Amino acid sequence: MGRNMGGLDRGLRIVVAIVLAVLAYPGRFEGGIAIGAYVVAAVFVVTSLVGFCPLYRVIGMDTCGKG
Repeated sequence: MGRNMGGLDRGLRIVVAIVLAVLAYPGRFEGGIAIGAYVVAAVFVVTSLVGFCPLYRVIGMDTCGKG
């Protein structure tokens, strides 16, 4: 399992995860939408930290920029 996410992609995912978590925490989102926002934020953080996105592999996408 090699990396398939570039630095810009990883950074944007972290920013989106922070925004989602901040919006969901104080109650701007409620119920299932808040839970969904937390789940998406968690997935974005994990995939950013490891540099690998399973969906990118399925669709054949690579933003890493290697060779």
